[in-house]
Amino acid sequence: MPVAASLDDPYYYLTNFTFVLGWVVERHGDLLGEEERRFLAAFDELPRASRALLVRMVMRRGEHFRTSRLDYPEIGESELALAPLETAGLVDGAPTMTLDELFAQLRLPELRLALAEEVRAAGMPASLGKAALFEALAPRRLEARSQAEWWPAAPDRVVRLTVMATCDRLRLMFFGNLRQDWAEFVLAELGVQRFERVSFSVESRAFQRREEVDAYLALHRLRERLDADEPVAALAGALPPVPADNAWLAARRQRLGVALGRQAERAGQAELALTLYGEAGWPVDAGSPEARIRHLRLLERQGRHADAHELTEALATASPGEAEAQALARLRPRLRRRLGQAALPRDVAPTPERIELCLPGPQPVEWAVCEHLHRDEAPVAYVENTLLTGLFGLLCWEALFAPLPGAFFHPFHSGPVDLYREDFVARRRELFDGCLALLDDGRHRQAILATWREKQGLANPFVHWGALDEALLELALECLSPTHLRACCERLLGDPKANRAGLPDLIQFRPEAPRGEPRYRLIEVKGPGDRLQDNQRRWLAFFHEQGIPAAVCQVRWAAQEA
Repeated sequence: MPVAASLDDPYYYLTNFTFVLGWVVERHGDLLGEEERRFLAAFDELPRASRALLVRMVMRRGEHFRTSRLDYPEIGESELALAPLETAGLVDGAPTMTLDELFAQLRLPELRLALAEEVRAAGMPASLGKAALFEALAPRRLEARSQAEWWPAAPDRVVRLTVMATCDRLRLMFFGNLRQDWAEFVLAELGVQRFERVSFSVESRAFQRREEVDAYLALHRLRERLDADEPVAALAGALPPVPADNAWLAARRQRLGVALGRQAERAGQAELALTLYGEAGWPVDAGSPEARIRHLRLLERQGRHADAHELTEALATASPGEAEAQALARLRPRLRRRLGQAALPRDVAPTPERIELCLPGPQPVEWAVCEHLHRDEAPVAYVENTLLTGLFGLLCWEALFAPLPGAFFHPFHSGPVDLYREDFVARRRELFDGCLALLDDGRHRQAILATWREKQGLANPFVHWGALDEALLELALECLSPTHLRACCERLLGDPKANRAGLPDLIQFRPEAPRGEPRYRLIEVKGPGDRLQDNQRRWLAFFHEQGIPAAVCQVRWAAQEA
């Protein structure tokens, strides 16, 4: 793991930041603009204390900082370290601040001193709390001004980091997202997070063109505005185009379009919502299934049954995925009834084995059932979404972490970047086939246990280490049919995002079962009033189709019947 610094070094954060800058220059130099190059040149010329203070500010929230709170022992006097930053234009030593920015920097007693004249002019009591004070002053639309103008007698000053946007762009080029931040280095150094070592090819980088970085940042800013409750109509008009050949940016734009559509729907703007869903959902081979289903449901609620029916029938013939097909199976009969058309043949859903229990409670329902069904000769374990996915992740580790172009582009990936893209499996089909072939002759058991021991604690999107101890793995590998395990692995590969959830809560092992009888049983637990979710129904139907033993346990509380 090429983490650049040790936490024993008081300047570890500066070393890590410099490591990121060097990585970006080496791998993304052709994507850097004049602004980023000026920053890099200015940063290199700074004294170490000034570089360290700038990084400390970059790693904190916001752009405004009080000098009295820039207190770091290894840096020393903050004013001395700030001077070169101000000279280089990286920090504004006297920025103007809006009222809400002022409130973010000052404590209530300080606000009462700074705003005493405004409070008196408004005839407000001096005892108002901070929130009430802001609420009372906000309608006055006070103009932005420097802290010296807000509060001439302030004991310190507020400065503003002017290069946060530039540093965010550089961080984006390193991580490929803005979700990860500088703390990744610290967590890795502490051992809280550990990552698989993957080699990086020339093509292994998040972005190939500068306009892709621009598009990502534009989408990110738009999402922030949506989260800040700006009017959805204005946001919808600002949806930026993305490069036509960048599938993952297109998918990101679709997800934002769906989020905007949902907000428009909640705001009663049905036509805008339909437009947003339509843009995100079609064409079928490149659009979002979620957007299509939301589009159809909204058309139905609007009474536009003919329009919804036409799209639904076309979609039903386009080989939809499981989740989309499940939603269509509910929509199509309703629409046909409303249009007076003949009913479709009904698909009879398989009925899984049913267990009904009346237990003392209420209590955590899964654990109650686990304890009730547990026998020494037939132990029960709570494994929801961890055992089958974990076995898959351990068996297919080599395929998941294959260093393909565009799959990994920095040292802090918990899994391949393209995990949820359409071509994820196709690009690795031979590798996955090789891993799954171990199930055909019994070699899978040794391979899974060896990977469990060798990779212990390394991040993997399918492996939850805290839920997989060696005893559970040994028992599962002894009892689970390799044929069944292969079928489940193939289903996970069919839709990794949707199918990694919805798996049963419990597994009961029967290692001493007579020959020919199942040696395990999967159990989905439902408490009073709880119903099966769609993804759980899909898994149960799959289990029935594959002959995998599974049951649904419905629990009633004895205390409620007394």
